[in-house]
Amino acid sequence: MSIVSVAATPDYTDETVYAAVCRHFEALNVAEDLKPGMKILLKPNLLYGKKPEAGVTTNPAVVKAVIRWLTQRGFNNVVVAESSGGLFNAEYMRSVYSVSGYRVPGIAEYLNRDFTFGTRHTAEGFTVKSFNLITPILEADYIINLPKLKTHAMTTVSAGVKNLFGTIPGLQKPDMHRRYPELGSFVRMLCELCETVRPNVTLLDAVDSMEGNGPGGGTVRHTGVTLCSRDVYALDVAAVEFMGLSPMDAPHLRAAGEMGLLPETVTVTGDELIPCSPAFRLPDAVKSTGFEDAAPGFLRKPVEKVMDLLLRSYPHVDKSKCVGCGRCAESCPQKIIRVENKKASMPRKNCISCFCCQEMCPVHAISAKRGLKSL
Repeated sequence: MSIVSVAATPDYTDETVYAAVCRHFEALNVAEDLKPGMKILLKPNLLYGKKPEAGVTTNPAVVKAVIRWLTQRGFNNVVVAESSGGLFNAEYMRSVYSVSGYRVPGIAEYLNRDFTFGTRHTAEGFTVKSFNLITPILEADYIINLPKLKTHAMTTVSAGVKNLFGTIPGLQKPDMHRRYPELGSFVRMLCELCETVRPNVTLLDAVDSMEGNGPGGGTVRHTGVTLCSRDVYALDVAAVEFMGLSPMDAPHLRAAGEMGLLPETVTVTGDELIPCSPAFRLPDAVKSTGFEDAAPGFLRKPVEKVMDLLLRSYPHVDKSKCVGCGRCAESCPQKIIRVENKKASMPRKNCISCFCCQEMCPVHAISAKRGLKSL
């Protein structure tokens, strides 16, 4: 049995969020885990530098509340670390922290200053034999995962498991997309990464969430809760159901199920978790045609492959919005995007539909369009 703690959290005021953190950590007996001298790592979601009200990043109030809870109990060896979608260096991350509201008292003094990385080998039988991880993760004695609830153009949902992709340093993340270009192999890689990082506690910021074309270009939706669990998969199951979806709508949970990682039962404690109505609006890139679900079970995978060939979604750039910043080209695993005359050009040939370009576009100039796959 896996427990998910739920706390109604109507706003981001310091006292409201701190009260929610106290409730979560008491319900899960987190204090019993911690020992003097432990290095405690907080891993927020900082896709890129964006103001907190945009709903793209873990709100700084959540991070500040967790730090406050820890330091008031004498645990001061705390580091806040993230590898965002761009470069993993001091200059870039300083900008991300600043824009995202993290360079404030109560957080700024705990921000990571180590931008090196190392290698950790995975469990026997995994597809990925080792991961390069940022050093603060490798050195941590205790990891508190602090994701943001969002939709995602490739993985449908971004919550606890997906947030750990930010433990891979900088522009090595597009390389992981290149190595695992199909959705099935990519989400299995995410589960193997989660098992390698193994967060001790996951606390989800769903006070303001994101629906539509997340994780960076969707619409903010006030959902007014925080969720917390020792079991990141249980938390994601609860989060997906809260979004008004089925856990099997989330590809990474299907992969986790195939790997035997999903809990048999998920018990919710604390406040009632009522599924959102209407359900979260999904990204354009992952909206189902319905044909796959209508097919008999034994035909479902062949039908999925045919529909992928015929109706795969591809990124499309709106030239009137594009500012030619090059973030899409920088993030493209296949290195096929070009910026010409200050406008991005996106061919379909060799595109793997990972939507890293859409994810990283700061002006939301990239959308998903269905079309025939280019061979």
